[in-house]
Amino acid sequence: MFKYDSIAELVGEAEKRGIKISDAVIEDQAESCETSKEELYKKMLKSFRVMQTSVEDGFDSDARSVSGLTGGSAWKMRKQADEGKNICGHLFGEAMAMALAVSETNACMGKIVAAPTAGSCGILPAVIISVMNEKNIPTEKAVMSLFTASAFGLVIANKASIAGAEGGCQAECGTASAMAAAALTEMCGGTPKMAADACAIAIKNILGLVCDPVAGLVEIPCIKRNAMGTANAFTAAELALAGIESAIPADEVIWAMKKVGDSMPQTLRETGDGGLAATPTGKKLRKQVFGE
Repeated sequence: MFKYDSIAELVGEAEKRGIKISDAVIEDQAESCETSKEELYKKMLKSFRVMQTSVEDGFDSDARSVSGLTGGSAWKMRKQADEGKNICGHLFGEAMAMALAVSETNACMGKIVAAPTAGSCGILPAVIISVMNEKNIPTEKAVMSLFTASAFGLVIANKASIAGAEGGCQAECGTASAMAAAALTEMCGGTPKMAADACAIAIKNILGLVCDPVAGLVEIPCIKRNAMGTANAFTAAELALAGIESAIPADEVIWAMKKVGDSMPQTLRETGDGGLAATPTGKKLRKQVFGE
């Protein structure tokens, strides 16, 4: 059984057996949980369906969060992409729209899958579902990629952190982006080593990102950071699938993320006391929501 202590272990086991990381993970989990692979797949499919629903729920143009600070951005981004007005093409525009949609569903108290957290919930579904739809990838392949994502997330949680209060937003959107990059790489035919490189590249690109929620709410800048994390996952997967390797191995990148998070001041770890939350406008918005 895996300890989920290193990416190298996941890659090594998959390579040794000549299978995908997702296949190794589902077999390991079936043994560990004393259940069947079919039952585990059904549970993951259920989560995937929740992801799909959270995407569509977030495209209500009139929806607004309880605070009144956010809402409607996903609808605007999808409209831009559907009309062919966005810069980077329909897939990229649709993926960003989906990331915003799930995040806005969360802000409106809708049902989401924390992947790995509520604050970063839009990245993984946006990446996987947008590519699945655009490339006509079978649902089963998309669902299986989530086992790879979950394994990478477990390693990061065990060796570093997935909590903004511990490691800043690099631990939340950074981890989600790494999970999505690894899953996308596998879903698009990449090797286990490529998935590991995609993970490493994604985290490196977000290394040091602080957690500075305005008014202490998971809305500003969190929702737009989900769109950014989605773009980063695409970048990392594209590079890895082209055969571009990370100079620093994934496990060492995760170690670095832990050290960077530990060195962050408390004001930049989800307290709402630093960064964007401490700006004049950030303070004004806090008063707008909570009063004096």
